Amino acid sequence: MIRMNMMLKYCKYFIPAVTGILFIIFILMGQNYPTYFFITWSLFLFIGDYVLPRDKEIEQFSFPAILNFSIYINLPILFCLIFLVVSVFGNNSPNWYIEGLYSTFSVDFYQVVESFTLLDKISIIFQTTLLIGILGTVPGHELTHRKQNKFDMFIGNWMLAFSWDCTFAIEHVYGHHKDVCLEEDPASAKRGENIYLFIVRASVLEQISGWRLEAERLKRRNQNILSVHNRMIIGYSRSLIITILAFIFGGILGMAAFILCAFIAKLYLEAINYIEHYGLVRERGKPVEMRHSWNSNHFLSSIYLCNVTRHSDHHRSAKLYFWELNPTHDDAPLLPYGYLSMLYLVLITPFLYKKIMAKKLAYWDQNNATEYERNYYAVQ
Repeated sequence: MIRMNMMLKYCKYFIPAVTGILFIIFILMGQNYPTYFFITWSLFLFIGDYVLPRDKEIEQFSFPAILNFSIYINLPILFCLIFLVVSVFGNNSPNWYIEGLYSTFSVDFYQVVESFTLLDKISIIFQTTLLIGILGTVPGHELTHRKQNKFDMFIGNWMLAFSWDCTFAIEHVYGHHKDVCLEEDPASAKRGENIYLFIVRASVLEQISGWRLEAERLKRRNQNILSVHNRMIIGYSRSLIITILAFIFGGILGMAAFILCAFIAKLYLEAINYIEHYGLVRERGKPVEMRHSWNSNHFLSSIYLCNVTRHSDHHRSAKLYFWELNPTHDDAPLLPYGYLSMLYLVLITPFLYKKIMAKKLAYWDQNNATEYERNYYAVQ
């Protein structure tokens, strides 16, 4: 029993990778199956986060290499998924690729693609964008915080390349963590701010901030901003390589499908940013405290998002590995639902999201905020 429990606590972190593999299989099964998967998986998230026990344990792990492998493996799975998807929408897939699918899986790929309904194709796009976030952006976020580990930085930056978001490894790490909940932080949403206007504002300002931070770093090193030393340029180059490969595997239409998926995945990232600090403020010069992030102990959201749901502890010490984050701080404000449920809520019914969060913010003002923070919006 003890050995079984030990295995389970490691195995749960492979759930995202297994989800990616299952979706690839469901695509290859043809008509209706991608739609079944998208609907079933979404319901699984909502219901699972609601009924499963809250994830409040601080577990000890003797084999961290297994946990690291659980996120490294996401990169090859994501590559396989993306090139399968661009082939579904494409018009120029290489013969060796199509023949390889047939010889390996006994799948007539052309017949599978012709069987898809419009709803299937819409489901493939949205499920793929969610998996770019779960298999790419989220573990990429984890790995690019490990600034002293070149291998982790390499893998993490390639993961972020799938959403054309190379600035995240720069602005988020060196900007957001310093300026969180201040007026100038692009990734901190203001109370009542429109989610879609926030996504546009944050996306633009994060790019500007990323270029500024990189220019300052290169200036200190006496290196030219327009050089191979510029991490923004390197990051865009990674995304461009994936885009070119999408063209090779799917032609113009396949490449367009990938760009659409990358765009929507970026939208999801900014929506999560919106959720993480919505309406919270901090006095300039004061340290970042537990009260400056929204948290969730809902099991499935925590597993699928590498415990970024323990967001207050992540901001307390960004050097902590995802399995080391503490979910039990008494002064860390909690969201009413899991992060992924809140993602659907804020994008589909933003008015309802604001209504729910207004009550949470009133409680935060009364019980968590300092006098300055409590009065911040009153004097705006």
